[in-house]
Amino acid sequence: MDYGKFRYEQQKKEKAQKKKQQIVTVKEVRYHPTTDTHDFEFKLRHARQFLLDGNKVKASVVFRGRQMAHQELGLDLLRKLRDALEDIALVEKEPNMEGRQMIAIFAPDKRKIGELAKQLREEQEE
Repeated sequence: MDYGKFRYEQQKKEKAQKKKQQIVTVKEVRYHPTTDTHDFEFKLRHARQFLLDGNKVKASVVFRGRQMAHQELGLDLLRKLRDALEDIALVEKEPNMEGRQMIAIFAPDKRKIGELAKQLREEQEE
């Protein structure tokens, strides 16, 4: 067996596999428990765009000082975000505290995004 030919074929296979793989990045959207509606919706639009681009979204609520006493506000904020993104995302990690941050991770749902794109195309044709 020709070792040079073997190595060449191995390198070609590795290159083809690298071409096919999709790199998933994690984009972060940060909130505070006192984030108002306009700011929430602005960051929500960014999160939706990240998901439509195929990236995961890490939503974190950062608590400062006495805000730690009211962690339910952060939980409500992340639940509101989950409800707003449920048409295109899956919850990969439920909200939980890590130090002074409450974190939830959302992953794009390819099937739901495909259905949404199909609906948009049908609306544009009409």
